[in-house]
Amino acid sequence: MPQANRMNRDQSDVMNNETTAENNEIAVNSSAATDNGTHIPVPHGLDDLEVQEWLESLDSLLESSGPEVATEILERLRAHATVSGIDLPFTANTPYANTIPNRLEPLFPGDQELERRIKSLIRWNALAMVVRANRVEHNIGGHISTYASAATLYEVGFNHFFRARTPEFEGDTVYFQGHAAPGIYARAFLEGRISAQKLENFRRELKPGGGLSSYPHPWLMPDFWEFPTVSMGLSPLMAIYQARFSRYLEDRGLKPATDAKIWAFLGDGETDEPESLGAITLASREKLDNLVFVVNCNLQRLDGPVRGNGQIIQELESAFRGAGWNVIKVLWGSEWDPILERDTEGLLVKRMGELVDGEYQKLVVESGAYVRQHFFGSDPRLLQLVEPLPDEALRRLRLGGHDPRKVYAAYKAAVEHKGRPTVILARTIKGYGLGEAGEGKNVTHQQKKLNEEELQVFRSRFGIPLNDQDCVEVPFYRPAEDSIEIQYLRARREALGGYVPKRSVRVATFGCRPRRTFQGILRMAARAGKSPPPWPTSACCAKCFVIRKSASSSCPSFRTRRAPSAWNRCSAPPEFIPAWARNINRSTSTP
Repeated sequence: MPQANRMNRDQSDVMNNETTAENNEIAVNSSAATDNGTHIPVPHGLDDLEVQEWLESLDSLLESSGPEVATEILERLRAHATVSGIDLPFTANTPYANTIPNRLEPLFPGDQELERRIKSLIRWNALAMVVRANRVEHNIGGHISTYASAATLYEVGFNHFFRARTPEFEGDTVYFQGHAAPGIYARAFLEGRISAQKLENFRRELKPGGGLSSYPHPWLMPDFWEFPTVSMGLSPLMAIYQARFSRYLEDRGLKPATDAKIWAFLGDGETDEPESLGAITLASREKLDNLVFVVNCNLQRLDGPVRGNGQIIQELESAFRGAGWNVIKVLWGSEWDPILERDTEGLLVKRMGELVDGEYQKLVVESGAYVRQHFFGSDPRLLQLVEPLPDEALRRLRLGGHDPRKVYAAYKAAVEHKGRPTVILARTIKGYGLGEAGEGKNVTHQQKKLNEEELQVFRSRFGIPLNDQDCVEVPFYRPAEDSIEIQYLRARREALGGYVPKRSVRVATFGCRPRRTFQGILRMAARAGKSPPPWPTSACCAKCFVIRKSASSSCPSFRTRRAPSAWNRCSAPPEFIPAWARNINRSTSTP
């Protein structure tokens, strides 16, 4: 289904969801019709009944003719209104709701309960790593809350989407958000790729036995990280140009065309960095459908809200849609679906769009009774929608970024989309699971330590098999090698080609040219005296150029110092190798 068509149909479904039973629909309409004092007037004398009739007409058109016909009619109506002099307001936003409705979600392919248990173990080990490091060395730092909010976003990718490099396939490229590094280390620990000793030495790489770098960087961990992603803003910019260069190589036959994807994970606060959004129009202009952004919208940055009095998700949606991207919003979890189905008047989605981010943050830290009163209590008809639910159930209504089913549906739609890059805006809670220690609070980004009670609450919430005394010591926990969790973890990565992230050194062999190849260049350079122009070196590089069936390799530019070891394989005469590269050990090899 074309994205534009699907978007129109999704919006219609959001505004007027079909009920699952005819009796329920009659009951809801009857209660609304007989309600006294709850009628919301519509401007210009248009009453609710007339609006409902128009919506029902659109639903009938969708059912009888499909979304393509409905889209065509809506576009003609818009054109006719413009010709008639009606000034239609412009908006690049869709309602504050999930882009993919419940009825269009694909089946979740994995064992959701088992994946939840694995994710909980990763959460614990990520937390333990930071807490233990700060107990040994006060204020050494580290980030707990970022991964806590993004764990589901990463785990769905690790278990179902991130493909590793193999001899037959180039693999997906994943730019991990720098502040989420503790979670990536914790997963590698469960996979058996990182030892407990290295976890113990987080941010202390020079300790005996080695340690782990604060953030992703291949210089610091050359066998693990592929790309540096800190400072903030590097990932999105590099991902765009990586996707562009990959297509450049494919279009010119320099590498096989594949469906490999470039994923970039970033935070909503990170999008304020000028590098983050500075090249998004390039991605749409080049039609880079091999590119997927995942923005973790937890509404918080280092020192407080990203947009306390606005809506960062709607702001980002308008920016990306305006730039020509495919935008998928993942805002509400599965627990909201039955409530939305009961809302035949679109009141709930309307209410969702009225709140600013500061109000949403307040709802996160308050009780279920507060949610009922201040969110649903704005309209008696909204209160009726949640009347069967206890306060505790309202407090535990999940957001979309914490629901594996919603995240999987978004990722699947993103990798299957053609013609445009995709951005996924996933609503999450910063510090998810930390409870009173920092869940959803402005201080959570700086949270490095938890007291005994907070540790025990976290352990109990995520079902970590530790007693109270052991819990206080914050040990790293890894199930037995033959446990069902470890076996499932390994099986999923094996199905996707291997482990990610993993940096492999790949060295191309350059053909060696005999000295006579360069005789003409040498004679011309000799006539130039002691200071020949730079062109002889360029000419030597051209002579060294080796054409292969699947790729091209050449000597490095004489102007660059970024890959000095590449000169080790250059067969040009020594006099044309730059002075700074002449003394390099010729046996050294780097990627």
